[in-house]
Amino acid sequence: MDRIVFGLTFLAAIGSGLMAGLFFVFSVSVMGAFGKLPAPTGIAAMQSINTTILNPIFMAAFMGTALVCVVLAIFGVTRWSQPGAAWLIAGALLYIVGTLLVTIVFNVPLNDTLASVSPDSVEGASLWRTYLEVWTGWNHVRTVASTGALACFMLALRAQ
Repeated sequence: MDRIVFGLTFLAAIGSGLMAGLFFVFSVSVMGAFGKLPAPTGIAAMQSINTTILNPIFMAAFMGTALVCVVLAIFGVTRWSQPGAAWLIAGALLYIVGTLLVTIVFNVPLNDTLASVSPDSVEGASLWRTYLEVWTGWNHVRTVASTGALACFMLALRAQ
């Protein structure tokens, strides 16, 4: 059982790290670059990213990590007295709440709204400024949460 928990924790660390890196790049460069573009160009680029990212590799990393986190949270609760259990629970909660749920509740609806506008429309240009600010703010949350999850899983590995 210890080898299974170690392997799952390692996978969760890798998955959290991948998501942290993706979100970090968007927060510190991509969204700023899009904000400097004319609205129709920025909107079209983001719309393209939002459809392209929904591919099997991304989904396996994003949702697979969430699934592993659920399993690790259960292990953490049922094996509370074991070294690193609290780190497993903390990492799992950070990823599930701060990465997965924030994406579902905030970023995806914003993406859906952006997908519904024409990049060249007045409505699109009006939406774009708000979208950049709000989407990026929630992306910062995802960046911090997935980085925190990575740190927790690393500490859990160290404790095991």
